[in-house]
Amino acid sequence: MGRTKSVGPAGRFGPRYGSTLRKRIALIERKTRGPHRCPRCRTLGSLKRISVGIWWCRKCNYIFAGGAWVPRTILGKTFAPEELKEMGLK
Repeated sequence: MGRTKSVGPAGRFGPRYGSTLRKRIALIERKTRGPHRCPRCRTLGSLKRISVGIWWCRKCNYIFAGGAWVPRTILGKTFAPEELKEMGLK
């Protein structure tokens, strides 16, 4: 699998598709494959992306729906019960 310094994992595409698109792909792949924290057991690095938006924790076997590239998106953030109490909503 080819790699280069500037595009990293997208180096497998070689000179095809243009440098800007390869850099965007590299950024998305780094976000997706980076370590993420499980929302249930809070273990760092135990999440695996099964398919688009479906995430699985290897430690506690928790399967949940999240974002396409990251488990928790900014728009889809849900509040923990402690956060709701602090805001006076519950």
